Amino acid sequence: MEDFQIIYPSPALAPYVKHYWLLKTVGGDTDVARTVPTGMMSLIFHRGNRLLSVHENTFHPRTFLNGQERTFADLQYDGQVNMITVVFRPAGVRAFFDLPINRLTGLRLTAGDMEDRELAALENSLTSTGDDGMCILLIEQFLFRRLMRLAEHNLKRIETTIRLINSGETNVTALADTACLSRKQFDRIFSEYVGAHPKEFSRTVRFQRALYKLETNPQISWAALAADCGYFDQSHMIREFRSLSGYTPGEYLAACPPHSDYFS
Repeated sequence: MEDFQIIYPSPALAPYVKHYWLLKTVGGDTDVARTVPTGMMSLIFHRGNRLLSVHENTFHPRTFLNGQERTFADLQYDGQVNMITVVFRPAGVRAFFDLPINRLTGLRLTAGDMEDRELAALENSLTSTGDDGMCILLIEQFLFRRLMRLAEHNLKRIETTIRLINSGETNVTALADTACLSRKQFDRIFSEYVGAHPKEFSRTVRFQRALYKLETNPQISWAALAADCGYFDQSHMIREFRSLSGYTPGEYLAACPPHSDYFS
């Protein structure tokens, strides 16, 4: 049996946090789930059994900040999972962690790695607290204490370009012009806020858009999907799907229901 729920943040945190999700499983069966890049970083708390990264053959840390992902991963889990995840908006992590976000790609940083005593204390509190509502309250109190004043002019520039990317714009020069920055400056500042370069991030968002269209319009043809999502052609879309998910679009649909964490 699986219990999954999404909880939305307090209004003051909503510009930086998309939502929290909670997952509990009960039973003895072992299963494997495939994850794909979402374009968003997350803070993950395991209150039950930890997930096993199949490729690395290592268990996830009890609590960690998850950097942007570039490709898929297979995670093995059993029936005693109890997870709380903070999903940040694309430029949201910097509001709470004074870290080189652009160097966190593919990394899972623990409180010890970051020498973060507050996060370690929160981990201990969540482990000993059984009430989900109280756990969310503790997480929000932690986030409110950490809320930092960002360079507003740069944040607004990046948020504007993210909205353009969400609408389908992928030309980095055009994005840099919108931000009133040189291409080199834009690439640096964008990666400092988002944790991925604009081209990398746009690639992930395009893939997530394809998943969202498959989710909301199951009858769409491959040709229409490729055109609507900005791929050069179907071959380009297939290559991108294989790189980011390990599947062709058809194989993806056969393996799991399409769902976009980014757009849904």
